[in-house]
Amino acid sequence: MRFEPITWERLSETLAEHADGLHPADGGPWLRIGVDGAPAALPGDRAEHVAGALRARGRTVLTVSTGGFLRPASLRYEYGKQDPDAYAEGWFDTGALWREVFRPLEPGGSGRVLPDLWDPVTDRATRSPYRVLPEGGVLILHGPLLLGHWFPFDLRVHLSLSAGALRRRTEEAEQWTLPAFARYEDEVAPAESADVVVRTDDPHRPAWTGIGA
Repeated sequence: MRFEPITWERLSETLAEHADGLHPADGGPWLRIGVDGAPAALPGDRAEHVAGALRARGRTVLTVSTGGFLRPASLRYEYGKQDPDAYAEGWFDTGALWREVFRPLEPGGSGRVLPDLWDPVTDRATRSPYRVLPEGGVLILHGPLLLGHWFPFDLRVHLSLSAGALRRRTEEAEQWTLPAFARYEDEVAPAESADVVVRTDDPHRPAWTGIGA
């Protein structure tokens, strides 16, 4: 896999230009983009940059974080608070993401998306109001471990970190999650299923594969 240097600004503009010309694979009126990456790769920041570039093109964009779709603590911590297999398999409520985010954007759907469901600080439902994404709008879902669930993304962006860079840039309190990301690389191979891979070992000097590599 060959990488070429690029700036974050140019990357966001290029991805927005490409997405602006895409047609949803299911024939529906909503485009769905996934920005996949470990927290150390800052997928939320990168998603917001792409969203801003799309809004500048006149598109309505809704960004959603998987961090708002965590399962209750009683389920996340069933095997302890630092179990990497539980983190990989059971921390994120993928069923709720399908129900509240993706199904409303299927052909004939309502467009009513729930932006978040669960507050991990209070361990209670957020009770956030639904957001209506108009036809022609774009959903950007961002977070870790996204590409192993068959989510119907029309554009998949993977923020890649080498094992060494991931270790260096992951906070000490979160080092226990590293085996989950190693497993993700082995079992899902996100760089192979993504449409775009961005190498982020140096956060100031990203490099990418181009689109559709």
